[in-house]
Amino acid sequence: MKSPQVLLIVLSLSTFTPLVSAASADWPAWRGPTADGHAAAGLKLPLTWSETENILWRAPVRGRGHSSPTVAGDRVYLATADATTQELLVLAYDRATGKAVWETVVHRGPLESGNHKISSAASSTVAWDGERLYINFLHAKAIHTTALDRAGKILWQTRVADYVAHQGFGASPVVFESVVIVAADHRGGGKIAGLDRRTGKILWEHARPKIANYASPAIVRAAGRTQLILGGCNLVVSLDPLTGKKLWEIEGSTEETVVTTTTDGSRVFLSGGYPKNHIMAVEADGSGKITWQNNTKVYVPTPLVRDGHVFAVLDAGQAVCWDAATGEERWREKVDRDFYASPVMAGTRIYATSLRGVTSVFEATPSAFKLLAQNQLGDEAFATPAIAGGQIFLRSAKKAEPRQEFLWCVGEK
Repeated sequence: MKSPQVLLIVLSLSTFTPLVSAASADWPAWRGPTADGHAAAGLKLPLTWSETENILWRAPVRGRGHSSPTVAGDRVYLATADATTQELLVLAYDRATGKAVWETVVHRGPLESGNHKISSAASSTVAWDGERLYINFLHAKAIHTTALDRAGKILWQTRVADYVAHQGFGASPVVFESVVIVAADHRGGGKIAGLDRRTGKILWEHARPKIANYASPAIVRAAGRTQLILGGCNLVVSLDPLTGKKLWEIEGSTEETVVTTTTDGSRVFLSGGYPKNHIMAVEADGSGKITWQNNTKVYVPTPLVRDGHVFAVLDAGQAVCWDAATGEERWREKVDRDFYASPVMAGTRIYATSLRGVTSVFEATPSAFKLLAQNQLGDEAFATPAIAGGQIFLRSAKKAEPRQEFLWCVGEK
C-alpha cells in the first residue's frame, strides 16, 4: 500500500546562481535565496519559541494548503485553497505586522486535491523573481501556471498540461534566468516545460512517462555546468534549463518521488518511497554512474547538503548524516515522528517541523548530532519553514473545529 506522503509539497533543492540577488531578508522561492534550503549566513535566530514567546505576529490563513511562505521585501506570500468558496488563491501579508494586504483568486471551481485524505489543493509554493510572482495550481483537470504582479494582478496564465489526479499535485515553479520551469508528472502521461517568464509562452517541452510523480524540477550547478534535474518515473533526467535540450538520462530513482534533487557540485542526490524506499547519489557528469545508494526511506522531506555531507530527516522522524562521496552513515538519531515538511538550515543548525507542529532545532555536523530545542506552534503542520532576516515564518493549523491555519512570524523581540 502506498505511503500517504506522496501528495505533499515538493521541494525544489538546487545549487546555482539565483535569478535575483536576494538579500538576507528574503526567501524568494521554495527553498530560499540559493534554492538549496539554506538561509543567508550570519542571521541571528531565536532558539526557542512558543505561542507566547518570541512571536512577532500571528495571522489567520484563509482555507487550507501545504504551500510554504515566500518572503520578498515587505511582503509574505502564500498559496491556499478555500473549500467553502471553491477558490484557489494567492495571499499577501504585510511582513512587519502580519496584516492581510491583498488576496487574488487565481481559479474558481471544484477543488481537485487528489485521492488522499490529507492531500492539499494548494501545495505549490509561490516563486518571486524580483518583478513577478508565479504559482502552479491543478484546476479543471489541468496544470496551470499563473504570473501576478506585486499588487496581486494576474499578468498571464498558461495551461501547461492535462493532469490525471492520483494523490494530488505539488510541484512548485522554478525560475531560472528568462524561464519558468514547470513539471507535471501523472498517470495520463506528464510533461516538463519551460515558459517565458514575461509572457507565459511555452518555449520548450518534453513528454514524460505515464507514471504518477510529485517532484519539482531542480536547477543545480554540477559537473561544471548548470543542469535541470528531475527524478522519478523510474528515470533521472538532466536538461539544459534554457533550451530544454537533453544533456543525459539514466534509468534509476523509483516511480514516485516527492523530494527534489540536490547536489554537492559533483553528484546529484535523489530519493523516493514508492514502490521502493531509497536514496541515491548519481555522478552529474553524464556518465550514468550511481556512486552509492541505500534503502532508507527519504520520501517527502528533501535532504540538505553541506560541507561534503548529506543531512536528511526521514519521514518516520530520524535525522541522518551521510558522507556525500561514499554514502557512509555518520550518525542517525530520533528527532520526532511523521515529517512532511522539509528541513531548512542556518549555519550548522537544522530546523525541522513535524506533522504535530513541533519544530526541532538541532546542531548538525558530520561528527555529531545535538538536539538544542523543540518548539510547538499549533498542532498540525505540513509546510516547510522559511528563514529570512532573522525571522522564521511557519504555517501550521489548530485542528479544533473549525480547523484554522495560521502564518506565524517568529523572531526575537
